[in-house]
Amino acid sequence: MDSYVPYAGSLKDNVATSLYKVRSTMCNCGVLSIPELQEKAKLTVVSSTSIVEGGYHDVTLHNKTGE
Repeated sequence: MDSYVPYAGSLKDNVATSLYKVRSTMCNCGVLSIPELQEKAKLTVVSSTSIVEGGYHDVTLHNKTGE
């Protein structure tokens, strides 16, 4: 499947925001460091249906056949 993500700017301009999002997500999970995340993380198996229902975002599908 071909797809692309719309351009969001240079990496240099977005690193700080991306790191903030990672730290915020970790905090929401109850951990404050990578080692703590590695120690406490639990994986949850999700069904293909939940993935479909959850959808995707910020990805544009590219159709090779021109349809």
